[in-house]
Amino acid sequence: MKRIVVLAIAALFAFPVASLADEGMWLPMLIKRLNERDMQKLGLQLTAEELYSVNNSSMKDAIINFGGFCTGEIISPEGLILTNHHCGYDAIREQSTAENDLLTDGFWALSRDQEIPSPGLTATFLVRMDDVTADVLSAVGDTMSAQERSSAVRGKIGELVAAAEEDSEYSVEIKSFFEGNEYYMFTYEVFTDIRMVGAPPSSVGKYGGDTDNWEWPRHTGDFSMFRVYAGADNKPAEYSEDNVPYKPKHYLPISIDGVDNGDFAMVFGYPGSTDRYLTSYGIEEAVNVKNQNIVDIRAKKLEVMKKYMDMSDETRIQYASKYAQTANYWKYFIGQTEQLQKNKVYDKKLALENDFTSWVNMYDERKEKYGDALNMLESAYTDYSKTAVANTYLNEAVFQGPSSLFFAYQMRGLQSAVVAEDTEKIAQLQAAFGPMGEEHFATTNDAIDRELMAEMMKMYVANVPQDQQSPIVNEMIKKSKMDYTAMANAIYDKSVFTDGERFQEFLANPKGKTFSKDPIFQMMDGVLNDYIANISPIRRAANAKNDEGARLFIAGLREMNPTKSYYPDANFTMRMTYGTVGDYEARDAVHYNYYTTLAGVMEKEDDNDQEFLVPQKLNDLYDAKDYGDYANEDGELVVCFITNNDITGGNSGSPVINGKGELIGCAFDGNWEAMSGDISFEEKIQRTICVDARYILFIVDKYGGATNLIEEMTIVKTEPVVEETPAEAEAEMETEEAN
Repeated sequence: MKRIVVLAIAALFAFPVASLADEGMWLPMLIKRLNERDMQKLGLQLTAEELYSVNNSSMKDAIINFGGFCTGEIISPEGLILTNHHCGYDAIREQSTAENDLLTDGFWALSRDQEIPSPGLTATFLVRMDDVTADVLSAVGDTMSAQERSSAVRGKIGELVAAAEEDSEYSVEIKSFFEGNEYYMFTYEVFTDIRMVGAPPSSVGKYGGDTDNWEWPRHTGDFSMFRVYAGADNKPAEYSEDNVPYKPKHYLPISIDGVDNGDFAMVFGYPGSTDRYLTSYGIEEAVNVKNQNIVDIRAKKLEVMKKYMDMSDETRIQYASKYAQTANYWKYFIGQTEQLQKNKVYDKKLALENDFTSWVNMYDERKEKYGDALNMLESAYTDYSKTAVANTYLNEAVFQGPSSLFFAYQMRGLQSAVVAEDTEKIAQLQAAFGPMGEEHFATTNDAIDRELMAEMMKMYVANVPQDQQSPIVNEMIKKSKMDYTAMANAIYDKSVFTDGERFQEFLANPKGKTFSKDPIFQMMDGVLNDYIANISPIRRAANAKNDEGARLFIAGLREMNPTKSYYPDANFTMRMTYGTVGDYEARDAVHYNYYTTLAGVMEKEDDNDQEFLVPQKLNDLYDAKDYGDYANEDGELVVCFITNNDITGGNSGSPVINGKGELIGCAFDGNWEAMSGDISFEEKIQRTICVDARYILFIVDKYGGATNLIEEMTIVKTEPVVEETPAEAEAEMETEEAN
């Protein structure tokens, strides 16, 4: 039976007002010291101990690192996971075929035996975090060079992790914070038996596609569901039919009360990466060099993939995830450049640096300690600029370009083992690379990969400075008389890394001569080795200056502002952010409401545009206004809402939680006007886009018919109680006396 917990409260006659965004991605173990009081003023009704505790069940126990790239949350006592549709997208794609297209049609497991194993997915729970700064920095001496310091820190971290993992069932990692000024140890429990439970069709989960990506208003039901399975002892176990649903220490109840402007909202999750302490030198590189090159390369990759995906359903499914991942950050870097300029981020950074310089120059001891910080950063970026284009092309056009190049790169270990005649290592790699090869060729379209090779190498030769190009690329193109298509065809027709049968035959008896003569391996190896020889030394030296300069700059900033609470950049460790639901003024005369409804889905519907198709069943439910328990008080079905929480990539799938600890939505995107936000938080306009919990439940229940999932959740509904007037109370008493 569906568990709806009905709560009663006195009716409120005044509504809170949306506040400015509260910047910060805070470490959970520090909430009590840094954030608890401010959060409670905004509307939090829980204690810091209820949010993060090592010894007792707390909210952190319901939050998972999903797959190593997203966030998820446990929403039932049976280990049910909620995350974004785009986080589960590749798992859904892997189970899709042209005949059984789960991406297009959606999927709902109506019983446990219909849940689909998802190999490779993980659910990682944070057990505890500990400050190990003193332990790590005990290995550091004042007279050490930057390189010696880095080596000493790495060695000490290795010792601490090894000691913590010895005789332990947990996984441990130590990460740097504030650019090497602090270090924290994270202890994790990792589950590997994850099964797909439910996903709406892409026409719901990806509604609006690339057109609406990073945009508000939004009408996307961006969610999917999985389940954690465990052994009989409730501990992690490899997949087995005997495994049972995981019993979590904590799970999130789901509120269907909805949200109002100004309501408290917090987000827990695993934000991936921010650059909030990036200097003006980094802004210049991003705006003038790096971002546009990424955009140009990804635009070409998208063009090639789309051409072939439109020709075949099989290819569309095969490349759906690769295309989506490429498109996401193609548009991101377009928006980041635009908003860095529009929001005058360079000027803000320069003003901060000027203040820092003035503060440093006040005293000789400060100048001795921090006086070189900005000079080191400026010098580092001067050196970066010399190789920025080549570095971008290595990452975007080689390692993330044609699949064959990265596949060949993965074989470098096998090449070393063959050259060394290490038979034991060769056997181990043969066993590992067999399945890897099968997966590679199953997910790679030969025609797409050939054209990507031709286009990427054409752009590489045209844009990378001549003296930083690998001679092997120029030799190959000259052999093909400057015909890049002919070059691609020649090397793909011959290479063992471009054909499944040739690869398996080679893998059975790998020879060093094959590596040295194979054109794909030659190209990859040549580009990489030339980079290592000629470009990497420049960037390593720049990295050393950048690391030391950033460490000193951030340490100085914190000393300069001793009463300010600083938070570290995101690094895919658990963080908490808090704020409120809120509308905003996007620009002159443009005001955006804080929520969207199903009516907006229908207004955008376009049968001639794949991104704006609406399933007939959803149309029928809309026409009948058959929203069940999930409509708001005005009879609308809310689809999405926005908050001013501080999030970034990796937060995808994060729970949006109200002041009582109940799930009210699932975060999935940011807004266009604040796409400079990873570098400079935009207090007035930065927004987190969330799919409303009521729309999620509506799709599961009314659209998907998966009432079995609804029944295992704890769904909370608060019924307002209006106080009786004196006359009503007297009449009620008279009635009771008469009875």
